[in-house]
Parts: sequence; structure tokens; C-alpha cells
Amino acid sequence: AAIERLITRSVNGLQAGDYSPAQRRGAIGTVFALDPQLIEDGTYFAVDARDGAFAGCGGWSFRQKAHGGDAGTARIDPATDSARIRAFFVDPDFARRGVGSLIMQTCEAAARDAGFRSLELTATVTGEHLYARHGFVPERRYDIPLANGQGLPVILMRKPI
Repeated sequence: AAIERLITRSVNGLQAGDYSPAQRRGAIGTVFALDPQLIEDGTYFAVDARDGAFAGCGGWSFRQKAHGGDAGTARIDPATDSARIRAFFVDPDFARRGVGSLIMQTCEAAARDAGFRSLELTATVTGEHLYARHGFVPERRYDIPLANGQGLPVILMRKPI
């Protein structure tokens, strides 16, 4: 529940300049959602802020799913595939204080330790700047279709590790 509250606060507080209210509503709970498989796999991290709330959260995956809360279980091969960076959200009260960078560094180290040689992610327009600072390079821009008829512009980004 605390992570779901964080996702809603993060999306509505930090992405309002890049996405319309309809796009944000259509993406929360589908594209912008926690995948419980990340928690089960032990690859999801949260930074404790106060009183059961989190300053931020995010993870990485050795599974095929690139975004959203409905995960498949198919594993990817560290020798040929990129680990997936997934479900990064920062509370607006903690934005630009190093929370996202701390989680990214943790994810990158864990993926490298698991044998991966590269990372990929589906960045929001808002998150593209953070990921570029960490060495990710944009490869393709596209829209994710949302159930409410909206499209969500995103960027596929990759990075060697």
C-alpha cells in the first residue's frame, strides 16, 4: 500500500509537466505500477523516509517484462540480454536529493553481480534526464497505448555495464 501511494504521488507530483491528467490516470495501475514479481525475486528496493512512507523505490529484473505491474515469468539470459530497470518512483518531497541515483546504483551493481553486461529501461519523458545522467542512451521513442485511449510517450534506453 505504501508503494502504491508513492507511485500516485510521484506520477502526479513529478510528471504533471510532461503528461496530461488523462495520460497519468490511464497509466497509474497499469504502466505505472509495481510488479510483485520484483519483490519476490529480491530485486526491488525502497528508501525509507518516515512513518511507513518511502522516499523512493525502484528495481531491476532478469525477466522479459519491461514495464507495468503484470509480469511474465520468462527469464532472460545475462550473456545475451540486458537486465531490465523497472518501476522507479520518487516522492516529490525527495526529488533531486539523490534518492533515484542511490537506487539506480544499487540496481546496477546487483545486475552486474548477476552476470549482466548491459541494462535497458523504458523511460518516461520526465525520467529521461535522470537516466541520461547515469549513462543510458535513448534508442527509440514510442507511445504505449493506454486502456483509456490515450498514448503514453516513452523512451527505450540502454547502457553497458
